[in-house]
Amino acid sequence: MRAHLGDQLVIERATTGAARRDGEIVGLHHEDGTPPYDVRWSDTDEVTLMFPGPDAHIRHVEHGRTGSSDVPPGQDGSGVEDVPPRASGSGDIGRRVALERRRLRLSREETARRARMSPGYLEYLEERPAGPSVETLTRLADALGSTVAALRGGGMDLPPGQGQALLHPRLRDIDADECRALLDTHGVGRLAVTASDGCPAVMPVNYDVLDDAIVFRTAPASTPAAAAGTEVAFEVDHMDEAMSKGWSVLAVGPASIVTEPDAVRRLIEQAHTTPWAGGEREMWVEIRPVHLTGRRITPADG
Repeated sequence: MRAHLGDQLVIERATTGAARRDGEIVGLHHEDGTPPYDVRWSDTDEVTLMFPGPDAHIRHVEHGRTGSSDVPPGQDGSGVEDVPPRASGSGDIGRRVALERRRLRLSREETARRARMSPGYLEYLEERPAGPSVETLTRLADALGSTVAALRGGGMDLPPGQGQALLHPRLRDIDADECRALLDTHGVGRLAVTASDGCPAVMPVNYDVLDDAIVFRTAPASTPAAAAGTEVAFEVDHMDEAMSKGWSVLAVGPASIVTEPDAVRRLIEQAHTTPWAGGEREMWVEIRPVHLTGRRITPADG
């Protein structure tokens, strides 16, 4: 038995009156298409690891039409049954997968290819509540350079930076081009400003990078709004707790309020992030970095 992603696995029950079952093959464990398979069942929308028995056959699907290969006698091979409506709203795992994929600038098609699953199932996983198998999560984690625990949200409540240092760490500077690329992968950074009372403050803000400018929304009376008309520092970082490595980028430059109507309209249309704090935050602030510096910690042989 051999299958391709998107084919249907059909189980015909020999017992009179027993229900026939089918599902879409959304994950392969062997490059030659031999079992086992990850199957999303049409009756439950659940994905399970399946080792087909003698009562199972493959219905090959190509461009929305079915072929007759591996269809036993008496089966007409006509069409695939509709999948029942799915519950709306993505699950936690799907949101984390989508976030990592976008951070790496990977398309769904490329991610699915790396994880040996159908793009349709990856779309389903990102946009609907789903319970993928450990095997599926393992392949996704490998494809995204992550871990199963991270995709499940493990360690989210643990304080960062308390692990042991590498045995032979290497600290190196990051050039400006890599700093810009790393800035563009994140959506939350730390803004260092002098607050209205004259005291220094560091505030987390949701941001975007558009035309080499760091932009964020805030309220006129808020602490981040004090950045307007001053030179500020803006920092982003990423840490790999398991490997005790990571990087940080610091941008320094003048901040100003965006007031020109066309520019504000463009920011509203193109910005991807929204302030997590909610409320009325309609004042746009942009930072034009003059100095970009960064550092990365890796193993000495990495």
